[in-house]
Amino acid sequence: MGEMDVPAEALYGASTQRAVLNFPISGSGMPPRFLRALAMIKLAAAETNADLGLLEPEVAAAIAAAAASIADGDHDDQFPIDIYQTGSGTSTNTNMNEVVAHLASTRLGGGRRVHPNDDVNRCQSSNDTIPTALQLSAAVAIEDALLPALDRLHGALLAKAEAFWPVIKTGRTHLQDATPVRLGQEFKGYAGQVEASIRRLRAAQAELLEVPLGGTAVGTGINAHPDFAAEACARLSALTGLTVHETADHFHAQATLDAAIAAHGAIRTTALGLWKIASDVRLMGMGPRAGIGELALPETQPGSSIMPGKVNPVIVESLTMVVARVIGNDATVAFGQTGSFLELNVMLPVTSAAMLESIELLGAATANFSARCIEGLTATDRGPQLVEQGLMLATALAPSIGYDEAATLAKNALKSGRTIRELALERGMDAAEVDRLLDPAAMTEPGIGGKPAG
Repeated sequence: MGEMDVPAEALYGASTQRAVLNFPISGSGMPPRFLRALAMIKLAAAETNADLGLLEPEVAAAIAAAAASIADGDHDDQFPIDIYQTGSGTSTNTNMNEVVAHLASTRLGGGRRVHPNDDVNRCQSSNDTIPTALQLSAAVAIEDALLPALDRLHGALLAKAEAFWPVIKTGRTHLQDATPVRLGQEFKGYAGQVEASIRRLRAAQAELLEVPLGGTAVGTGINAHPDFAAEACARLSALTGLTVHETADHFHAQATLDAAIAAHGAIRTTALGLWKIASDVRLMGMGPRAGIGELALPETQPGSSIMPGKVNPVIVESLTMVVARVIGNDATVAFGQTGSFLELNVMLPVTSAAMLESIELLGAATANFSARCIEGLTATDRGPQLVEQGLMLATALAPSIGYDEAATLAKNALKSGRTIRELALERGMDAAEVDRLLDPAAMTEPGIGGKPAG
């Protein structure tokens, strides 16, 4: 395409510079985690090609060393191409090939030149390396950034479930008073929700680790050694500590975003689960005097520029804003499937950027939520104090006096401001029987008429 002026200090070449000029869109380059994954692919490819007799050992070693330095983050400034670029990510793959070739040539010295395409890109195509980098970087990010944060939150919630188990409060359905529940039971439920999210993310991660590498241009594997993908994946497994496999169906893997969409679905589910937990904590901490006020949230910063002494649930708000971003990214990832035409998807860069942003934001916000909110939560006396006033205590009387009569008691209690206990005794029920039926602790377990099940 003719000559191209490239910055003198650049390690990349003319093709990268053309892409820089072609895509002056957002000013944001591909995420560092994506570049690390792509560099590891080049490293694994070089070593594999040497073993297969397709590259001279010295050239392969130079390429591997260059790619390793990029994977370590030493040359992030050499990847200036915008996210909103070639839909296949070819521009970024070319950028990587050029930088690796430059560094490898310098390492070899003596005027020897490593070729970006013939050597660095051997047995590869942008069409299999870029989706592989997308899936690999997401799987590594889940492992490094999100799962540890969720493990910490899970542990914190279980600890609170145990600490709060003796605290009996009014349950709520439809945000209206319901039968009693242990505060610890609520937190045990939150811990279960996080545990389920971890399980879903593990399954998503396993699907992401079945990568398209080896399909080259259209899935047929043209210009790739038959053993290349399997051996390169084994090296990627060693580099990442995760089990990376070659896909069983290259035509599916390169032509769709199914694995990414499914994985982000698990991320979306996790995010919305965290929204539920955080929102419940915010509701139970509402007040401290005019609201529910069953929990005391840690005080992290002044809450108002005009109201002295006000403290707001800012850690919860930070997390819920991250959830909003994740839901937006989920729409982006899903819509990325509209770029799946015949043998190739052409919305890979933006899909990868959205996916990695979701994982990293959610991991950081979850860890922060654990450290600055959940681990410092305390229960107040307000929950237990309100139990005796609960109208839905009448539910425990229904097996003895019938649903209709119990409903009448509840309505009379609401109108009069008296308690269910008082009205039951006034009705003539035996005091000991009322005490047995209206024992709040008994109402937090299965059973009928105050008698535990079994």
